Amino acid sequence: MVIAVLFGSLFLFIALSVPIGISIGLSIIITIMFAVDNLNLSTVIQKSFVALDSFPLMAIPFFIFAGILMGKGGISKRLLDFASSIIGFISGGLAMVTVLASMFFASISGSGPATVAAIGSTMIPEMHKKNYSLGFSAALTAAAGSLGAIIPPSISFILLGVTGGISIGSLFIAGVIPGVLIGFLIMLCAYVIVKIGNFEIETSSDKYQFSFGKLWTSFVNSFWGLLAPIIVLGGIYGGLFTPTEAAAIATLYAALVGFFIYKDLKLTDFYDSIKETLKITGAVLYMIGLSTTFAYILTIENVPGTVLQLLLEISSNKIVVLFLINLFLLIVGAFIDTVAAIVILTPILLPISQQIGMDPVHFGVMMVLNLTIGYITPPLGVNLFVASSIGKIQFEEVLKSVIPFFIVMVIGLLLVTYIPEISIWLPNVFNS
Repeated sequence: MVIAVLFGSLFLFIALSVPIGISIGLSIIITIMFAVDNLNLSTVIQKSFVALDSFPLMAIPFFIFAGILMGKGGISKRLLDFASSIIGFISGGLAMVTVLASMFFASISGSGPATVAAIGSTMIPEMHKKNYSLGFSAALTAAAGSLGAIIPPSISFILLGVTGGISIGSLFIAGVIPGVLIGFLIMLCAYVIVKIGNFEIETSSDKYQFSFGKLWTSFVNSFWGLLAPIIVLGGIYGGLFTPTEAAAIATLYAALVGFFIYKDLKLTDFYDSIKETLKITGAVLYMIGLSTTFAYILTIENVPGTVLQLLLEISSNKIVVLFLINLFLLIVGAFIDTVAAIVILTPILLPISQQIGMDPVHFGVMMVLNLTIGYITPPLGVNLFVASSIGKIQFEEVLKSVIPFFIVMVIGLLLVTYIPEISIWLPNVFNS
């Protein structure tokens, strides 16, 4: 009865287009008032504040702030130039530059939508000038931007680590190979589409002729941006600082580079970055607090045990159980925000994954990758909306063009799911 009221009211509010955070809060209140006897409304406040009283969670606003500062401080533009000098000369080079630049920016932003906004604002118009369709350009940028949630430092991994008690550092390093793998698959897909679609080849423009001189120049210009993830991840794995301290250092580094090295960051930009960070952080922490209360109700109702029993009744085969978990998460990612999904579902699915002998870090990468695909899956599809807005194109056109990229990302998900070494080999190397 409790679960029926909780989820029934949640999906009812979502269907009525109520924002997901408010939907979660209202469903909790209705459940406590009408379906639960041993809880009262003060539980919502208590659980929410306890959830937010977490040192690791402080990394989220710092990484958000660092990513925004790097975007406004000229780092994203220089990363684009560096990516262009590497692969911009080949057929379909602009498409591949978009993916490679997204991978670079993902390593400093930690956010999928932020990566789409930073890279798409330049690359979508540029691709359109070179005879790429707007639908393809926006869809590619949306898919490539999803890498911001996989390649470290990832805000999703921070949240998952806090919620599931998994090492954030191990999750960070575990996301490197899967992130590169997905990026390569998106590049390959884009190359095939460009060849089939007979898009204009960009090599007629001198800007995209390969030159070791241009490669070196662009590398020097982008050096300080490329150094950021090395400082963050190197500091964490070198034992110099925690992920939260790394986030604070990344913010300071972004400000210093933007103000004093590239000199593209102005005081007005800094002020605007603070306001944008506060807005995003407020929304994220609001979701975390309420989602924790939601997850608490699920726990006291023994939903993890019930779901495990149901899955094992269907099949005790690990391959089948993992397929069902993936299918479930893909559906969830299409309807529920990543933050809410991680906080609500980790206490349910993590014990199930451990029951079938899955490494917690491997599970974490699989879960985040699933929910990342939700960035390009309607009706939520946050990246699709961001890309369509930047490209000034109808959402439906972007949706049609994103299907091939969705397929290759699912292929990558299956590889990560059924070949654990893709995720856990690198953490094992660092931890050995």
